[in-house]
Amino acid sequence: MTYWPFVVNVFLMITLPLALAIWWEQRQRPGWALFGMGAVTFIASQVLHLPFNWLVQQRWGLLPTDLSNTTNLLLTALFLGLSAGVFEEGGRYLTYRYWATGARSWRKGLMLGMGHGGIEAILLGVLAGINAVVMSAMHRGKLLAQIPEGQLPLVQQQLEMVAALPWYDILLGALERAFAICVHLALSLLVLQLFVRGQWRWWWAAVAWHTLLNATAVFMVVRWNAYVTELAIGVFALLSLGIVFWLRSPEPAAPELEPLPPLVPITSRSLDVTSETLEKSRYS
Repeated sequence: MTYWPFVVNVFLMITLPLALAIWWEQRQRPGWALFGMGAVTFIASQVLHLPFNWLVQQRWGLLPTDLSNTTNLLLTALFLGLSAGVFEEGGRYLTYRYWATGARSWRKGLMLGMGHGGIEAILLGVLAGINAVVMSAMHRGKLLAQIPEGQLPLVQQQLEMVAALPWYDILLGALERAFAICVHLALSLLVLQLFVRGQWRWWWAAVAWHTLLNATAVFMVVRWNAYVTELAIGVFALLSLGIVFWLRSPEPAAPELEPLPPLVPITSRSLDVTSETLEKSRYS
């Protein structure tokens, strides 16, 4: 089993978003707090999003299970895409509305998006690293004693399939995260327009774009393969970068203050000192 592709994949998934945020902070100075806000926004949205999906799919059984049928696959893909769009873009709206109230510019909106998409890549990278360590241990014969005897042949078959993967298949995880971050940058700016322009259609545009991306990915990975799926996600990433530059706007200028009126010199007035004026000064 070749281990270096797993190491490189995990390394890229964790370091790429951090390197992007460091570069942006050094270039534009939006503030690291916005990166943290975006990260918290993603995590909070998943706290609600994932249980909701589980309830609909597993507990209530509202979605079809036979995905070989095109209609069933479309329904499932659209549901998964829409739920991701509503929960994540809803979380982004709440963050802009109640937390990141000072983030009303292009550079700050991008930093918020870097935190949102960045923490997703980092968390998935950590999970990929844990899985790689566990698979490596099993491939060397460790931890197999903990697996029930009836499931051992299936686990060994899966280990052989993973070990036979070419290196470029393994690195698709890092490539997908890079594409996803591009999309998150555009989504962050689309939601920002609701507060900059005061129109709800921008939030709905973000939900629609998020839904279309996720639904396309789910449909293609089930119907075709990972290569076609990543190609489609790459197209979404390029279009998202186009949205990023389309929405680029100059920083809000500070209001100009009216100049103060010119100073008027104070002239002294000579007073005639008389007995009458002296008498009046006693009471002033």
